[in-house]
Amino acid sequence: MELHPDDILLVIDVQQDFCPGGRLAVADGDAVVPPINTVAAQFEHVILTQDWHPPGHVSFASTHAGKKPFEKTAVDYGEQTLWPDHCVQGSVGADFHPGLDIPHAELILRKGFQRDIDSYSAFFENDHCTATGLAGYLRERGLQRVFIVGLAYDYCVRFSAVDAVAQGFRAVVIEDACRAIDLNGSVSETNQAFADLGIDRVQAAALLPRS
Repeated sequence: MELHPDDILLVIDVQQDFCPGGRLAVADGDAVVPPINTVAAQFEHVILTQDWHPPGHVSFASTHAGKKPFEKTAVDYGEQTLWPDHCVQGSVGADFHPGLDIPHAELILRKGFQRDIDSYSAFFENDHCTATGLAGYLRERGLQRVFIVGLAYDYCVRFSAVDAVAQGFRAVVIEDACRAIDLNGSVSETNQAFADLGIDRVQAAALLPRS
């Protein structure tokens, strides 16, 4: 697959808490780091997203009396899956994985920093109407095709890809540079959503120069 100057790589939440040993570890999550580093070197434009929750965030099970992680509860904007406390602002768990090596990244986009609303997507918070500003940034830079990698495939990668398309961008997910949580069939739902929207799923090798 040929890359163009108006392409951008969006690296989703490659943070300590989502990697083995973290508070919300995605199985094999740290395995995304080498392919992301390799692929990122092919892109002129790269953005990193960073989950950045305050203590007592609405998405934390510990915030809701009697609730446990991975249960669901009703909040102001609908149904919310509850998670272990993770990526708390300023904590080691919120840091990027130390092996991530993308010195030319142009922007770090923090999300989920409002206490009363979660944010999976890099484009919108979970009410699906509060924008992060990413779409405007991409338009002003003339960037049109968004390649997406990171954690987790079936949550933040999925919502970011779907919202990218809804905002008029082309979206491509690099599958082997993602890992999934797979909660209650979420991977199957993600694959179906991508198929329905025409979101391409490729392997990292497809973006590397042929030797």
